[in-house]
Amino acid sequence: MKACWIAASAVTLLAPVRAEIPPPSETGVMLQAAELLPAEVLRGTSYRVRDQVPTDGYLAHFTIDSDFGTFQAAGAPQAKRRIAETEAIRKLVETSKSDLFAAGLKKSVEQPIDAVKAIVANPVDSVKQAPKTVGHFFGKIGRSIGRGAGKVADQIGDVKDNPGETDASAVAAEAGRETGEAAKSAVGFDMAKLRTAKELGVDPYSDNPRLQEEMDKVTWAFFAGGMPLRIVTTVASGGIALAATEMVGIPEDTYALTASELALRDEDALAAMGVAAEDIKAFMIHRPLSVTRRHLVVTCLQALPNAAGRGHIVQLANACTSPEQADFLISALELLAGRQRSGAADYVSLQVLGRLPGAGTRSGELHVPAPVDHVTWTDEVRQFAIRDDLGDRPKVLLHTGRLSSAATAGLTAAGWKTVGVNYPAAP
Repeated sequence: MKACWIAASAVTLLAPVRAEIPPPSETGVMLQAAELLPAEVLRGTSYRVRDQVPTDGYLAHFTIDSDFGTFQAAGAPQAKRRIAETEAIRKLVETSKSDLFAAGLKKSVEQPIDAVKAIVANPVDSVKQAPKTVGHFFGKIGRSIGRGAGKVADQIGDVKDNPGETDASAVAAEAGRETGEAAKSAVGFDMAKLRTAKELGVDPYSDNPRLQEEMDKVTWAFFAGGMPLRIVTTVASGGIALAATEMVGIPEDTYALTASELALRDEDALAAMGVAAEDIKAFMIHRPLSVTRRHLVVTCLQALPNAAGRGHIVQLANACTSPEQADFLISALELLAGRQRSGAADYVSLQVLGRLPGAGTRSGELHVPAPVDHVTWTDEVRQFAIRDDLGDRPKVLLHTGRLSSAATAGLTAAGWKTVGVNYPAAP
């Protein structure tokens, strides 16, 4: 289903066939991982990218085997993110076995920092000190803290009474989870976790459950023990994390602001753009859009200050039904934002073309971004090429990856100019 949606993003309404457009003659092909990813990231200490990579006519589908499970990735950017996350998990697991981690966990049990002691002893008063931003959530926050703090207190007691019978890593992981996001925010845990994510070069709001579990576990031990974070690094792999961060384009302020602070900033930014209040409300709670994904959409739209129609893109984001759809849209927006930032284009309008964003330039061209790996000349691509509802403007396909020779010929015959571009660096 996900692959079908991504494929549908590159095609829209069937249009009359133009003369001399070559008929479809290709299907998706099998590629080698080395054709799409740098050689140095194909294998690491605890993972290996499978050599054979099938494509669906647009994106490559990677499989990454690791000591921590098998991860699937649609497209080279997501593959790099998963690789970086796998390396981050390895570092976190190694850290959880270190003497520093053990010292932090012991200190968190015997001499927890004042904020942790306060929230365990009196969670209601701790909640009252938290900034109030969305009133109707606070009743639930109070109850969740009460339940989470009670379990943490019980687990701390278990460690004191039976130090040899309770696994320290399991206690820390459970403590990090059960305290609850609201409690963590109240005592500063969220900022500590942001620092962990930044040091590892990963998305702090990643949908990788194993990564989140390990970040919670390690961050809690150091934070609750009042000790500075120390990530164990036995293998130099920082370059992989950096490359993935640049490919994802995580804005720096994602690591500097809490989720609530970032949400308020994004809401204000969208309102300043003239986006309808109901669309902003839907955008801020739309489940497929994580905190990072929302902020990426807003950051891209801010990079297009002269483009009318930014509200249409917010509506398009609200129509995404999975994180993968949102990632595809964000990659497309990043291509446009990157062109605007570099001065390669000056966009004055945005529109929705099926499920793809299109951008009109001041010079009168229509730019359609295609964040793809390998495009083959299929019937769907042909239908996209010959659609006649785009007007008489010169049409430019901005694509990452490669187009097959047949796809290039077909698009050219249909009047498209094709421009190969790289994914832009992080804003």
